[in-house]
Amino acid sequence: MNDAPKPDPQVTGNVGLYYCCYQLSLRGWNVMPTARNARGVDLIAYDCAGSKIIGVQVKALSKRNPVPVGSSLSKVMGNYWVVVNNIYKIPKAYILRPADVKKLALRTEKAGKVSFWLEPKKYDSEEFLERWDIIGPGHAEAVAKAP
Repeated sequence: MNDAPKPDPQVTGNVGLYYCCYQLSLRGWNVMPTARNARGVDLIAYDCAGSKIIGVQVKALSKRNPVPVGSSLSKVMGNYWVVVNNIYKIPKAYILRPADVKKLALRTEKAGKVSFWLEPKKYDSEEFLERWDIIGPGHAEAVAKAP
């Protein structure tokens, strides 16, 4: 009985991308989105001293759904993965390292095509929920100000 229009995937992606930018900025990172739909990470961030640079892959979902990882685990890139679900209500962010993604990914095969997925029961855990500390602060003062 839900007559609401289905969210546009591009808009959902943008909401998740900028939500992640917001959260990292609160923690003192200088954050720049990369070119959309280009190969590579979605965000580049550097600390206030410019001495540390990180690449972040963002996966945004309107609900608590599986996360597409790709056709090969060798293509998992970046220093961190941030899965943001429930985008249009109260967003929840899950921060994972690429090693976590590779370890937890489920392999499926359909009509000879292989794909990897992160099932919600794998990423939706206290181990990853709002664990921005995994990435760490962009400067010391940010730690006290971040929610």
